[in-house]
Formats: sequence, structure tokens, C-alpha cells
Amino acid sequence: MRSFTVGGVPAVLWSPGATDRPLIFIGHGGGEHKTAPEILRYAERFTAAGFAVVSADVPNHGDRPYDPGLDRKAGAMRARVDAGENLAVAIAAFQDEVSRQTVGEWRAVLDHLGADRAGYWGVSLGCGLGVPFVAAEPRVRAAVLGLGGGSANAATAARISVPVRFVIAWDDERIPRDNSLTLFDALGTPEKSLHAHPGGHSGPLPDHELDAQVAFFGRHLSPHPQG
Repeated sequence: MRSFTVGGVPAVLWSPGATDRPLIFIGHGGGEHKTAPEILRYAERFTAAGFAVVSADVPNHGDRPYDPGLDRKAGAMRARVDAGENLAVAIAAFQDEVSRQTVGEWRAVLDHLGADRAGYWGVSLGCGLGVPFVAAEPRVRAAVLGLGGGSANAATAARISVPVRFVIAWDDERIPRDNSLTLFDALGTPEKSLHAHPGGHSGPLPDHELDAQVAFFGRHLSPHPQG
């Protein structure tokens, strides 16, 4: 594991050794950071399969300096929810605003690493920030997204053309099932699949789902895809 900083953004790279490995960018969840336990779990699983993995702290998370302006915007979002606005829609709108900063930051990380092809993995906050990133970044060839919803990023999702594996928690208490299905339906790619698992928003993904994600990235990130 190697820590580095690009444009003031703290990041970490896991690599199985070879310099030409396909790269998977992991977007962490809300309240987490680039080396949170679940991020380590995914990084270990992907590097064991031969991928390099990178993750970066998003604003107001991990080792990033505190941004009071962003904190005020988050507080305004929570106030809208308290006033009766749909939670999933409010979250999606807030994440869409934050992504205006993180898309450029994450593209700079790929530049720093010299990546010519990459996959993206992100659920919850990682999905809300990942949809605009995948839509904007041509080096991303495949993405795992999920645990996100709402209509704020539907137009952006329509610009995604790479294969997507989309996961939902069937009993998600934060993102109603219908909101997740709305986002899935909005994805513009003709190659997308929906995978539902029992449990709530914060539950870990089952091992068999991670196995399937490894195979998914293997098909789409290998220089000579199989099947």
C-alpha cells in the first residue's frame, strides 16, 4: 500500500506488483475514508485477482481539511429532509453538487498514475459521485455502482455508455427501492445488470457478489477480454 497526494487530495494505491495492471478506482461511502475497513476488504479482493486499486478521500472525509462551506450545504440538505423532502432525492442532489469538485480530482489521480484504462467501484456516496465521474472519464471501461438513487443525476447517468453492474439492498432504509430502480433505468448503457441482495443500506456485500464483480471487471478491463 502506497500513500500519495495529488493536488492536495490524499490517496492510496494497492498494487500486486506489475506496473501494467488494470486499475480499479474505489469511491468510498459517506462518513468513511480511503482506508476504511470495507474499502480494505474490496481492495484486498481486487488485488488478489491481479488488479491495482486506488482510492482517494472526498471533501470533508479522511485526511482532507475541513470545508465549512460544504458542511453548511450538508446541513441545508438535512434541513430539507426534516421539512419533508424525499431523503434519496435530497442526497442525490447534494452528491451531484459535490461531484463538480471530485470529478476533476479523480481524473487528476488517474493522470498521476498514468492509467490508460480503469474500472470504477462505488456504492452509496461512491455511487452519487461515481455516476458523474464514469460519465465524464473515457478511461473508465466498466463500473460497479449501487445503493444510490433519485432523479438529480438521471441526465448524467444517461451519458454512461460503459458496462455497469448495479447493486441494491432490498431493505435499504435510506434509498427506497423505487429510487434505485429509477437510477438504474436512467443509465444509458445497453449493457447493464441489476443485482439485489437482502439487507439494509450499511450491510456488507456478500462474498459471492464480490466474486461476481471480480469476474465482471476481468471481462471488461483485460487487454484481451474473455467471453
